[in-house]
Parts: sequence; C-alpha cells; structure tokens
Amino acid sequence: MLYNHLLPTFLCVADCGSMTKAAQQLFLTPTAVMKQINLLEKQLNLKLFLRTNQGIMLTECGQSIYKDAKCLIAYAQKAVEKAKDIEGRHNEIIQVGTSMLNPCKVFMDIWYRLNERFPQYKIKIIPFEDDHNGILSVIEKIGQEFDFIVGVCDSAQWLDRCNFYQLGTYKKCVAVPMGHRLSRRKKLKISDLYGEILMMVTQGDSPLNDSLRKDLELHHSQIHIEDAGHFYDIQVFNRCEQTGNVLLNLECWKDIHPSLVTIPVDWDYAIPFGLLYPLHPSKKVLNFLKAVSDFLNMEKAGL
Repeated sequence: MLYNHLLPTFLCVADCGSMTKAAQQLFLTPTAVMKQINLLEKQLNLKLFLRTNQGIMLTECGQSIYKDAKCLIAYAQKAVEKAKDIEGRHNEIIQVGTSMLNPCKVFMDIWYRLNERFPQYKIKIIPFEDDHNGILSVIEKIGQEFDFIVGVCDSAQWLDRCNFYQLGTYKKCVAVPMGHRLSRRKKLKISDLYGEILMMVTQGDSPLNDSLRKDLELHHSQIHIEDAGHFYDIQVFNRCEQTGNVLLNLECWKDIHPSLVTIPVDWDYAIPFGLLYPLHPSKKVLNFLKAVSDFLNMEKAGL
C-alpha cells in the first residue's frame, strides 16, 4: 500500500534536501531517518533519491511520489476531519438553563418523550441565578451558553432578546405567609384581598400584568399595590414572608418558599410558559422545536 507512516519522513527529507536537516526537524537521528528512507524505497521497489556529494535530490520517480504523497496526506487529513465532524454531529449537546424560578423539568419531561428521535443529542443542564438585576444578561446568553430555557414569559424586555415557543399557561394566584388571615382558604375572591398590600411586578414590561393592575386600580381600589420590580427573584418571596403582604404568584411557584401558601383567585388571569430559544436558532434547535410541535399536535389529535 502506498500510504504508510514513512511518507511524512520522505516529504520532510525532500523539502529539506538533507537527511541531517530533516532529522533535526523530526527530532530523530540522521541514522534513523536514513533507515526509514531505505525501508520506504525497499517497500516501493523504487529509487526515490540520488545521493551526491552536494546532498540528495529526488529522482524522477521520487518527484512523482512526492507530488502524489502531498495530495494523499492532505486527503487523509480531510478524511479524518470529515469523520470527526460526523462524530461531532452524532454527539451534539443541547444546553438547557435551569434555576429555582425557571426549572428545566418541563423541558426534561418533553425530552423523555422525544429523545428516541434524537439519538445524536445529549442534554447538558446549566444552572443560573434568579437575580432581578442580572436576569436580562442571562436571557441575552440564550444562543451562546443556553439553547433553551423554560420560563413564563410576558416580558417585552425578554422577548427583545429571545424567541418564545408557548407550551401552555400558568394561572395567576396569590401567596401569603403561613398564619396570614387568608392562609387557610382554598380559593379567594378578589374582594378577599381588600385592605391588603398586593406585591406585583412593576408596570410597563408585561402587558398581562399591566392589564391586571389596571383592573385592580379601576374596580378594586381597596387593594393597595406595591411594586416588586420588573422581575421576581427569591428576595421578593422573602420580602412577602417578612412583611406579611400578599404576593401575586403563579401556580408553578407554589413551592418556591416553604413559609408561603399559594392560593388560587377567582379571576381568569394566566401567563404563558414555554421554551425560550435564540433569536437566530441553530439547526438542532429548529429540529427539536419541530419535533415538539409535531408531537403536541399529535397529542391534540389523539394520535
């Protein structure tokens, strides 16, 4: 077979015009280089070099082998790179962000039902902090550090930074500290909140929350509203527990704080939740989203 481990030594000798110089580049002894060249000539049954007092030079056969060996080695390198690329595609990583308020469980529930369609993909879970001051920088990393984050999303600032695939909605509830006068109630009327301070997100970023705020201000002014910032973090839940106020909450966050009780309210307000994904999604992200869409459509059709 023409291609073997001796060809790189042959090319180096030809380029250097000297076995001694080639030996220096290859970190071998001149004797070892000479033995390799002699072995190659024996294997090919060809004279590749002319030895003269001025050095060595390629024979006509050697020149032909030199040219083709260059192409052969380059082709072999490309073949290896192509194989590695294929291996990489068969071991692609889907990076999923997770936090206390944006847990990845919803994604993993979907993944367990669809993973047979994506044997080439592996899931990597990447934790991040729910910090109301830094959450926008996390959202901006979708497409870099994360392929997906599962979250509730009605934020204009979030939707400027990512795409959103809705999976469903979560009902808006309220949370109260244990021992609060409402804590033992199974369900509340809006009038039950009269006289309370209701903590909710600041106006101007969430159309849904702005609508709820407007409704309360116009028709239920007995409820006093306190801004809790545009985005929640654990400190908002701590403040609710410490002050004894009422916190606008979601059914999916009922277990966030062990000292708070989440209670449904007799209203129709709910917020969408789903998959946050990059503004410029990769092929693997689009493929996964299509599979999710197809699967959910089949479920709705009862197939």
